[in-house]
Amino acid sequence: MGMTMRPLALLALSTLLPAVALGDEITTAAGNAADPALDLVRASVSRDGRDLIFALTVAGEAGSALPAAAGALGGATVWSYVWPTGLDSAIVGFEAGQGILAFAVTVHPDFDDTPLFDEDGDGTLDNDGARWHSHWVVLEPDGGCGAGSLKVKAIPEGATPRLPKTWPGLPILIDSPGWAPRFEAATLRVRVPFEEPPIAGTAYDGVTAALRVNASVHDPLLCVVDVFDVASGDLSLPGRVE
Repeated sequence: MGMTMRPLALLALSTLLPAVALGDEITTAAGNAADPALDLVRASVSRDGRDLIFALTVAGEAGSALPAAAGALGGATVWSYVWPTGLDSAIVGFEAGQGILAFAVTVHPDFDDTPLFDEDGDGTLDNDGARWHSHWVVLEPDGGCGAGSLKVKAIPEGATPRLPKTWPGLPILIDSPGWAPRFEAATLRVRVPFEEPPIAGTAYDGVTAALRVNASVHDPLLCVVDVFDVASGDLSLPGRVE
């Protein structure tokens, strides 16, 4: 699609156009991503009772850009709208203190990682990866993904950590909770319920990014390999849940 992509550096992302954080909203100028569907202009996380409303607005039509199929799980590309947060990983069912807990809406035509849900309603549970769907993931730095880059945290062989009830069975800290993303023109929204309401003032950011499954399908299994746009410009998580 002719877009320019940049590698993710955990400690020093390139400074993009200025962003402004006002309470539960981060706004930024368009023009940081070549594809308008991945070019962020607004990110927000707001609280409604026990629910959080995750929202992103882009310069084009949200959800209209899709990755090409690789033809296999190894080397498969995942495109994502992501909200990195300051929430502890325990709030969604992982062990506490595991890394950066991020909510993501993803699409990947080569595999299905929501085995409990039939997103396209065809009666088959394992053929829906090419439809946008939601995840919780725990991110951590890993040099195997590239200098300063992040991966979805692996579960070591033989380990039995605490996991969410909707964990999809992959050897990484990922959850497939089934919360449906809603695309309306330039905006993506997802309502996410919690048993205990998240603490007001929790930090967050907005990112559009590409991840890739390791060609040999081993740790690091799923790396963040490209960043299209970052709402804050520097992954500083300036947003605050009101």
